[in-house]
Amino acid sequence: MPVATRPAGGPEVATVVIQPTGFCNINCTYCYLPDRNDKHVLPQATVTRLFTELFASGWTAPDLTIIWHAGEPLVVAPGFYREAFETIERLRPPSVVVKHAFQTNGMLIDRDWCALFRDWEVGVGVSVDGPQPLHDAHRKTRSGAGTFDRTIAGIRLLRAENVPFHVISVLSRDSLALPGEMLDFYLSEGIDQICFNVEESEGSHVSALFEGEELRERYEAFLRSFWHAARASGRVRFLREIDLAIPRVFRPEEAPSRNIQTEPLAMLNVDSRGNVSSFSPELLGLRNGEYADFLLGNIHTHSLAQIYDACLRSSMFRDIQQGVEACARSCEYFSVCGGGAPVNKLFETGSFTGTRTSYCTLTQMVPTDLLLNAFDQLEHNLASAAADGGTTPEVQTAGPIAAQLSRVS
Repeated sequence: MPVATRPAGGPEVATVVIQPTGFCNINCTYCYLPDRNDKHVLPQATVTRLFTELFASGWTAPDLTIIWHAGEPLVVAPGFYREAFETIERLRPPSVVVKHAFQTNGMLIDRDWCALFRDWEVGVGVSVDGPQPLHDAHRKTRSGAGTFDRTIAGIRLLRAENVPFHVISVLSRDSLALPGEMLDFYLSEGIDQICFNVEESEGSHVSALFEGEELRERYEAFLRSFWHAARASGRVRFLREIDLAIPRVFRPEEAPSRNIQTEPLAMLNVDSRGNVSSFSPELLGLRNGEYADFLLGNIHTHSLAQIYDACLRSSMFRDIQQGVEACARSCEYFSVCGGGAPVNKLFETGSFTGTRTSYCTLTQMVPTDLLLNAFDQLEHNLASAAADGGTTPEVQTAGPIAAQLSRVS
């Protein structure tokens, strides 16, 4: 397929979030998805139409991530994805590298799934909330039973089949008090790539976690303790909250930074019926009269150029940009986060034009402060060591020191 030239001023699509189905086979207490009973499956014709439009536009980033999410993706058979992946590969221009990723509850993983993940080098994220009592308190079957045993069985099969994966754990009020127990669990299961999501208010779910002024202190204590213990263990390769913050905090002054949740179509979100939204992927499927349910068009009836134009003209984009500008004026952390997550602004402050949220306090400010404090301590230790040896260390850039901060061995 010919490589298209990116139109001047067009978007750069870095991530496509595709909903293979809105259905989920479990019923988490903190789930925000409104259509998790909908068993409609994305037609292959929608895959073809979407990526024909996208690749012909020339608007894709050189590295394009496709995330299959917004329901439980594994309730759709592996054969569906093999066909979809082959279609995307056939349409993909040589200049674009595609990486597929799944976020799953892990309960349906079997050897057929492991074969698909290996064959296509799929990034696999498994949702597990820690030890069984913590996990089963919130991640339940539709009959109210716990899901831990089946999730752990899926994780163990991934390990046995040598399929790389990471886990995402939703932190509740209880788990925030147990960083040691959380780490012990991960190490006991051979889990070495870890991500945390703090339970948040989105859609119809209102989190009780944000009640009280002490949340920042509790989360900071949790993350500091977990990070230091994980590093000391030498057995955790990746801790998202720290390792993804390092390049944002310590990047060279001239290096650009992106927040794809605030750029039009940088994050392209498509539901199983071809409806398109952008910005925060959690907006897909939510209802809102003021913003036309956050939809910008349908890939079957609108060209991608029409969808982009609708995005630029939308009140949603206008208000999100106002919120970004307000953050730039008022927040000393703006260079790190680039204006926050629109969905959290909307549900915490009632408007896309808002600024600081509890969510950005936890996900941006706390890791930044921890890293800067660790950097200061590392500089102090280097200076002290050099003084003892009679020389002064030369610390010109944060790069080498930032690399030391990320080490866990």
